[in-house]
Amino acid sequence: MGKIPVKVKAVTYALSPFQQKVMPGLWKDFTHKITHKVTENWHSAVLLVGPVVGVYAYVQSYQEREKLHHRY
Repeated sequence: MGKIPVKVKAVTYALSPFQQKVMPGLWKDFTHKITHKVTENWHSAVLLVGPVVGVYAYVQSYQEREKLHHRY
């Protein structure tokens, strides 16, 4: 079996330094996209933020009780 030479076409992507709109669709209507994501997935956000806030509040109250423990 012989090797047959195959011409490979290479595609080179480059970004012009004069191009101003690199990713125009990324920031277009950004607030609406974020609002839609939050309202669509609010239960996931609550399940993520709820325990974090609960642990933080518990630690703050525990530290306060430790500071005031010697007064009793």
